[in-house]
Amino acid sequence: MASSCAICGKASMGGFNPQSSGMNRVRAHRRYQPNLQPTLVTEKGVATKQLVCTRCRRTMLKSAK
Repeated sequence: MASSCAICGKASMGGFNPQSSGMNRVRAHRRYQPNLQPTLVTEKGVATKQLVCTRCRRTMLKSAK
């Protein structure tokens, strides 16, 4: 399964876990994953099930009204 949005292409990005205590703040690597939801997307009259991020899904629902 793809780990990127079918509309905007948002994918996972790297970052660091926050460190709150200690003098030597060692940054631990982590990955931030996009919130992808399976959604029916209609293109050229054909409805297909695609993984879409919640921001694009929200925009699609707004434009449908």
